[in-house]
Amino acid sequence: MSLTEVIEGTRRAVDADPHNAAVSFSVDHVLKPGTRTEVEVKVRDHSFTVDEPAALGGTDHAANPVEYALAALGSCQVITYQFWAAKRGIPIDSIKVTVDGDLDLHGFFGFSFNTRPGFGDVRVSVELEGPASRERYEDLKREVDEHCPVLDLFRNETPVSTKLT
Repeated sequence: MSLTEVIEGTRRAVDADPHNAAVSFSVDHVLKPGTRTEVEVKVRDHSFTVDEPAALGGTDHAANPVEYALAALGSCQVITYQFWAAKRGIPIDSIKVTVDGDLDLHGFFGFSFNTRPGFGDVRVSVELEGPASRERYEDLKREVDEHCPVLDLFRNETPVSTKLT
């Protein structure tokens, strides 16, 4: 099924019932020895490992949470570029996204209460190749920046509640 067919099928389903646009995701996490965490994506039966490098007390069996956050942003950008290019009829031969982020460990370890524990700066670099004009790719970038769900998480405050049981 092509992306335009996916987009149109989704549009028809949402037009028929707006509740069809609401989706929920759920992920379980279990700590293993050290800082290794086994993650299970519910419903779709996927799993992966998260860990820290040895310098941060881990066993370095996998990427750490902030690396996965950057990976989530970059992969969401790639996917959103694909969808919006298909939706707008803009040809793309290749997409490469690089995401870099700077984090100050003063915040994570509580060495300084004036330093946030999260990224202080994140930079996204997108390389598009294809026959369309630079102007069309700039328009596409604006559409992607407006509609990328993970970019929205990075740019805007999102309500989060934590419950200890």
